[in-house]
Amino acid sequence: MEANPGDAHPPRGIARRVERLGAAKAQTGAVTMVVLAVLAGAFISLGALFFTVVVTGSGFGFGVTRLLGGLSFSLGLILVVVAGAELFTGNNLLAMAWASGLIGTRAVIRNWLLAYLGNVIGCLGTVVFAWWAGLGDLGGGSVGETAIQIAQAKAGLSLAEAFARGVLCNALVCLAVWLAMGGRSVTDKILAILFPITAFVTIGLEHSIANWFFLPFGFMLAPAGAVSLAGAGANLVAVTIGNMIGGTLLVAGVYWVAYLRGSRPRDGK
Repeated sequence: MEANPGDAHPPRGIARRVERLGAAKAQTGAVTMVVLAVLAGAFISLGALFFTVVVTGSGFGFGVTRLLGGLSFSLGLILVVVAGAELFTGNNLLAMAWASGLIGTRAVIRNWLLAYLGNVIGCLGTVVFAWWAGLGDLGGGSVGETAIQIAQAKAGLSLAEAFARGVLCNALVCLAVWLAMGGRSVTDKILAILFPITAFVTIGLEHSIANWFFLPFGFMLAPAGAVSLAGAGANLVAVTIGNMIGGTLLVAGVYWVAYLRGSRPRDGK
């Protein structure tokens, strides 16, 4: 029986789509890649800023406040997937095309470096615009206080905590991208993204690219010395490594073993 064109792609079909998309992404020109990565950094930063405003002054209690913040933060990945952009953490799924021999190690590293560079530029650019716009002054300055508290908490994590939260975070982020690849409509993709991203934010996991907004924004608003520069740097390194392991091994690696191991990719299928 032929599949209904409105049905979601099955898991094995998603694996093939992710594999082919990874091979295509590895061939993207450097200028295009960086431009789309800058957009992704800006999109994730807008989601982070949305989160910061939503959780400020909430009287709903810890869990519900985090839940609302997570729903708000989902804006970032929705923009990345639906509008089109290149996000380092999602691009960890290129490991599937690499494992299948469709692309080489150099191509993967090139993609990740360009994506990460562009993401950081997009995040820092958004930090500057948010600072110029005086968004920390919203709510009588309470939004700025929340931003500082977020940055302090992230900079205060131990390396082990930051790493572990990074691993779990990108497992959920890559699962969100994976599920979105299974959808056929914009509505499908948004719903697929919403729950994994809301979950990682609500739980308090760590996303390296989002932290390139949260940490610099809080640092710029805080009094001198209130946010540890060394702690911020350690967070970014540990979370980035954790994100890479969570995306490449826990999602790309597991699904490659389950669906693609020992098979030859077929064009168009």
